[in-house]
This record gives sequence, structure tokens and C-alpha cells, in this order.
Amino acid sequence: MIKYLFSYQAPHNHYIDIEFVADNVVLEEVIVKLPAWRPGRYELGNFAKNIQKWAAFDEKGNLLKYEKINKDSWRIHTIGVNQLHVKYNYFAADINAGSTYLDETQLYVNPVNCCLFIPDRIAEACEMELELPTSYKVATGAAQRVQDEKIILLADNFHTLADSPFIASNSLQHHSFFCDKINFNFWFQGECCIDWQKLSTDFKKFCSYQLATMQQAPFGEYHFIFQILPYKIYHGVEHTNSTVIALGPGCNLMKARLYEDLLGVSCHELFHAWNIKTIRPIEMYPYHYEKENYSKLGYVYEGVTTYYGDYLLYRSGVFTEEQYLTTFNERIQKHYDNFGRLNLSVSDSSFDTWLDGYVGGVPNRKTSIYDEGCLLAFITDIFIRKNSKNAYSLDDVMVFLNNEFALKKKGYSEMDYLHIVEHYANTSFEEIFNNYINGTSDYTSLLNESMDFIGYELTQSPTYKFHEHALGIKVGDINGTCRVIAVYPLSVADIGGIAINDEIIAINQIQLKPEVGVVTNFSDWCTYFADQKIILTISSNMKIKIIQLIPKVGNFYKTFKMEKQKSLSVIQQKNVAVWSGADHQTLK
Repeated sequence: MIKYLFSYQAPHNHYIDIEFVADNVVLEEVIVKLPAWRPGRYELGNFAKNIQKWAAFDEKGNLLKYEKINKDSWRIHTIGVNQLHVKYNYFAADINAGSTYLDETQLYVNPVNCCLFIPDRIAEACEMELELPTSYKVATGAAQRVQDEKIILLADNFHTLADSPFIASNSLQHHSFFCDKINFNFWFQGECCIDWQKLSTDFKKFCSYQLATMQQAPFGEYHFIFQILPYKIYHGVEHTNSTVIALGPGCNLMKARLYEDLLGVSCHELFHAWNIKTIRPIEMYPYHYEKENYSKLGYVYEGVTTYYGDYLLYRSGVFTEEQYLTTFNERIQKHYDNFGRLNLSVSDSSFDTWLDGYVGGVPNRKTSIYDEGCLLAFITDIFIRKNSKNAYSLDDVMVFLNNEFALKKKGYSEMDYLHIVEHYANTSFEEIFNNYINGTSDYTSLLNESMDFIGYELTQSPTYKFHEHALGIKVGDINGTCRVIAVYPLSVADIGGIAINDEIIAINQIQLKPEVGVVTNFSDWCTYFADQKIILTISSNMKIKIIQLIPKVGNFYKTFKMEKQKSLSVIQQKNVAVWSGADHQTLK
């Protein structure tokens, strides 16, 4: 048995005291490790940097000899030791959906951040004993019991423990509902007013639809755990029987777009209970917590999930067509605005999330497993529907992966995915697989063809901002300065010598002043000078440049949208009815 004891003394300092206890020590040396990353975030987190104090003891409290052997591993000398105790603390000051946090209002723990493990004993049962104020409740998907007024969370092994986040607080708001005999729980931490009836009604629709689509759930109950914050934030992390979602500001939680975000991220994270938590690439079966888990399949485990996150809200009737198209068109726009799509395939970008996947990186280097993956999932879905005459869809691929891989406790490969798609489409998928998934071919023809099948079309028009479509730059207000945040390749701005992060000081000798609204002011003056040469005063790496540009109206940045065709054929009407769920049929 492996045990963890959580306590704290001064929550305002954000240090959690943790004691790791391992019984039945038989080796003369024991290697203990802290995870270097967390599933759901495919980059190294190096959580050991948050440990301030660390020491090892035997069952009698005697200090043991140990040495740190790499950034997050320790070798402990355990001759004559029966029970190993490691006492350490963990600095928990970041709050998001995947972090660990402590203050006067809550203890929030993602165990994968802060729980040590012994690699050779990773399959052993674990317990987390929580020393908490008596008024605290615990929101978690983990099994729990109360012993001597302490809450103890149970896990079959370290994998389950790492997958069992919890929030302990006396201000949790809780509500639950049943869907297909499964108990779904809401837990809200943070200031917000919740319309439980509205929330339950919408969640029941998409939860029921997901359960029907995937046919078998990997959980007996499920917990939506929300960290509601007073500022803007949008972040979700998946777990097998729970998700932690950080949203804000709490005052707008049930209003318009933020509520749509709540629905979208919740549907997305629930689908992850299948796609990545149980349906997993072979490279991540099992997870290896101490190193990178490289995989080229991000377009499946994140891209397909991104597609289904909003698509299933539409099919289940939670989202209107307009709401769905708004979110899907955001993906399309991000795709066309990102010129990294011309340089690195989505599969290679998946591999490289471990290199720079969650920061902007160098300009135009990489693509997104979320955005491009979503578009490829749509293309694949329509590819299967079209070639099977609507007999099958991407749903069938995911159900097959669940039945033949997840339930059989094994991971799938790139070639497995290719062959399963080909099986249901009954034709070769290699052109898309080689040229678009593993290549950098332009998606436009595929998107047009896919959209046409269901009576839509890809439209494009110049963006409404003159400096974007006529000069080829995007700007942002950064610390009170007008900064270039993107440059269209080979645009007049690019050829003229403008680079990302350049500061625009003046336009045609008119200085841009922060107090009048930097970005809006620049856009307005660009429009004002639209019919003449534009002279920009630029600060680039502390050097002043004067750059003259002759606008080319409508040549560069464009707005791309998926829009309904004006008239649909009978076949298109049938296709869109099946695809959208309007015919109220669930495919096999």
C-alpha cells in the first residue's frame, strides 16, 4: 500500500505539506520519482521545481541517506527499512484546470503534479489522507471514505491516483442529475450564480447523446468540477470519470458567450473520457510520467475531440446551427491565419507539442492539433459518410477504437486509424492521410468538397480591417503600444520590412497615442489613408525605421466561413439531415 498524507499550516503561503509512505520495503535502495508532465498537456511541466523541502525517514523517524539523481528522481538508501516515509512540501500558487493550488478558501490538488511514485510499485493501491477543516467537502471522482474525521481518497493504482483531482472547500456548490442511469455531478468553486435547471437540461442532452454515440461508458459516475474565477480564463483538463474546468469571470457565467464556452468545454472534456483517457495511442499505453510521450496522433486525440465538442452540442440540440457555425468558423479562420500549416504537418506538430506546442514559437513554423485536427476530423467524417452513402461515419471509427482497443486494454497506431477509416469508407484514405495529415497540402479543395456534400460552402472575403487585407499585418495593444502580432507572407508589409513585434509609432506622421485606444486608432487612420501611400514609423529592436507601403486592397488576410448554400438538392438535404442529427437518428 502507498499512502499520501496532505496537510498545511499557513495556506496564504501556498505550501502544501505532503508525506509519502510506502510499506513493505524490501530493497536496499529505492528510487522515487515525481511526474515530469501531466496527461492532457503534452509538454514537460517539471513539477519538481515547486518542491522546497524534501527528506526521507524510516518508520522510527530516523533520517535516511539519499541523493537526487536527476531533476525529479531521488535514490534513497533503505537497508533495514520496512516502511519508507518521505516528507516534502509543494508550492501551490497557480490556479487553472491542471494545476495544484492552496489558499484560505480551498485545497485543490491534481495528484499528478505533486505525488511521488516508485516506478516498480506503480500498480499498487494508493490512499490520499486529507487533513482538512471539518466544514470542508471534497469534489472528486475518486472513491472516498471517512476515518477518524479525516477524508481518505482511494485509488487502485498510481495511474488512477494521478487521474483523480480534487477540490476541498467549505464553499463548494453541488448539484447532480441522472442520465441513462449514470450519476453526473456538478461542483462549482468560486463566486457565481447558477441556473441549475438550465444547466441540467442542456447537460442531459449532450451527455445522453455522447453515451448513445459511444454505446458504453468508461465510468460509473462522472464529475464536472469547475474552478470559477473572477477574471477571464478558459481551460479544461480531462480525466476518466471527471474533468476540471477553469472559467471566468464568474459574474458572466450564465450569460451568452461564456455560457456557450462552458457548454463547449464541458462537452469536449466529457468526450475525452473516451478519446485519450481510454482510447489511447500506443505510445501512451501506459502513460510514462517521467519522460516525453511522443505521438503523431494529436489530430485524433485532440482534433477529433475538438470537432465533437461542438458538433455533438449541435447534434443533440443544445446548440443551434448558428451557434455551431460560429465555433466551427473560428477553427477555419485560425487555420487560414496560421501559415505554419504550409511548413509543418499536423502529425509532426503533434510530435512537437513536447518542443513548443503551447507557446507561439517562431513565426509560421507549426500548426495546431486542435484547429487543423478539428478540420481534418470534419473532412474524415464527411469522407466516410460520402463513400458509405451515409451508412457509417466517424462515430463508427471511435466506437471501433473503443471496443477493439480501449476495452481490450491496448493502444492504437497511426496505421490502425488509417485502416479503420478505410474499413468504414470502403475506399482508400491514403491521399488525405499522406498529403493532408502527414503533409502540408492546402485544405481548401477538401473543405469545399466536404461542405458541398451537406449543402454548405467555404466563402472568403477581405477582413473588415484595412491594415489586414491591404497591408498584410495584424496588430495588438501590448502594454500600451501598437505591436505587430502577425505578418502575411510576401504581403506589402512583409516585403516592406515589417516584422512581428515591431512597434508602430506613427502613421503618415500622425503619432499613435495609447490614451486614445492604440489599435482602434491605428485601424481608423489606415482606413483614412486608404487611397494613398502609407508611411509608418516603426521601432524595431530599438531602431527607428520609416517604411513606405502602397496598399493592395483585398489581397491578404481574408475572412473564411462555412455558410449554407442558397439552394440544396434533395440529396444534400438528406445528407445534412443525417449529419446534423435533424433526422433524429443515431448512426451505428
